[in-house]
Amino acid sequence: MRRIFFIVLVALLYTSLGSAHAAMLPGGKPEAAPDTLPVPKNVKDMKFFVQRDPNSNTVVYELNKTAQGTLDEKDPIHPFWIRYAEDGAQKELNYIQRKFAYGLNTKKTGTDSYELRFVCYSKLVLRLRKGPDGKYNVYTTINQKEAILDRVFVRIEGGTFWVPNVLYVELKGRDAVTGKALAGRFKP
Repeated sequence: MRRIFFIVLVALLYTSLGSAHAAMLPGGKPEAAPDTLPVPKNVKDMKFFVQRDPNSNTVVYELNKTAQGTLDEKDPIHPFWIRYAEDGAQKELNYIQRKFAYGLNTKKTGTDSYELRFVCYSKLVLRLRKGPDGKYNVYTTINQKEAILDRVFVRIEGGTFWVPNVLYVELKGRDAVTGKALAGRFKP
């Protein structure tokens, strides 16, 4: 069931409009160059972002705060689009995108600690925690090391709207202890 949701996520990502590619995949499909895609800026509480083929539209995950400035414990992360391939405007996810693709299931696991899982792919465990500095970060495991997650990239080559061919998912972040850059890939 979760695999189906992941497929839906990738399908929705895959079908977003626009293009910002220079290279081509076999068969003539454009290839996103992950390191040349835009990096969201001026998002005060951004924790990480997701990008994928075939364009530069990006889903940003930021802390969701109450009107009093505290973390919303019922819904601690707010995902939204930055539509770089269109006009660069921010846009809320629609119902299908929230419930079957880019949304997160959250569970409070302790004081200032939450488990986060994508609605489409629950095998990737993310943890939102408040650090000793009073700031929240999203943690995951990259190359068997705990890392602060910065970016997720989904590489797609072919397939169909409902069953895209995902070559890999790439995670980038920083070692939680040393701050050294980490990157790792897996095939879902």
